[in-house]
Amino acid sequence: MSLGPTRYAARPQGRRAWRLAAALALLAAVLWWVEPERVWAELQRADGGWLLAGLLSSAAANALSAWRWRAGVRWLGFEVPLRWALPVYFRGVAANVVLPGAVLGGDMLRAWSLHRRGVPVLEAGVSVVLDRFSGLWGLGLLGCLALVVGSVSGHGDGLQSALHALGLSGFLPVMVVVAAVLAVAMALSPYMVLRVSASHDMYWAPLQRPAWRWWRQLATHAPARHWGQQLVGSLAVQAASVTTLFAGLHAVGAPLPWAGVALAAVPIFVLATLPVSFGGWGTREAAAVAVLVPLGIDAPAAVAASVLYGLAPIAQAPLALLPCDDRDGRADATASDGR
Repeated sequence: MSLGPTRYAARPQGRRAWRLAAALALLAAVLWWVEPERVWAELQRADGGWLLAGLLSSAAANALSAWRWRAGVRWLGFEVPLRWALPVYFRGVAANVVLPGAVLGGDMLRAWSLHRRGVPVLEAGVSVVLDRFSGLWGLGLLGCLALVVGSVSGHGDGLQSALHALGLSGFLPVMVVVAAVLAVAMALSPYMVLRVSASHDMYWAPLQRPAWRWWRQLATHAPARHWGQQLVGSLAVQAASVTTLFAGLHAVGAPLPWAGVALAAVPIFVLATLPVSFGGWGTREAAAVAVLVPLGIDAPAAVAASVLYGLAPIAQAPLALLPCDDRDGRADATASDGR
């Protein structure tokens, strides 16, 4: 009798258990370092108005994410209604709350739901990867813009203080110039890459394989319009997410200029997506301490704001119960002529 299937089936469960243990251990270490009672005191005195603002901005970020994902599906040549994409996206959010491995559980759920509507497995998976790529790209772009705008508008004092503490106080002008160049490059480079691959046969030939049909679709199906939608959507999503963290900091009495929060959110949000976590817990709190403390925020307040940010998706879990009939129609293929 072969034990192969049993052994391989046990491996994912072992990895999930390891990730959960690692996330809990990291979260416990952060809480122990900043003293749990101090974090609890910050949470107890949190302002209700700011908590509500953070919850609403978090829900708005997820609703905008659903719109962006649907726009990406349309870019790939398929049409699904927004009334279907919204509840499916919130189901993914709920899955991320309870499943180990950061955002992977919810992503798999969305891809499978899209495939059930008739989208091929390849395009369904690519739509989710494209959605994540667009989100991270928008986060980096927003961080660059926040650094430039915050410094020009005179809200870069916190960053200047952090650089001074690190012995890098003279590098702010250079960082601003680099951030401005990066912002322009990040906004234009995906479109330019797609245009080059579509207009030059020497680059196009390797992409003739069936596994790359999704790339050909992206390159030929109105790339300027669709990338513009992704860019605007991602900036809106990340702005709403930053506002959630901004509201959490204000709720615990640790205000920071919005531009400063947007810049700090880049490493915090990126580390929260690492698969060595449980819904982002642990890595997000560690990153919050590492990034926000140099900006003048007390460690307990930084952890408390991160905890409030993590609780917002849990509070939205009931939205996963929004009616959504997976049998209400199949995804319609759209024309690839740029309509």
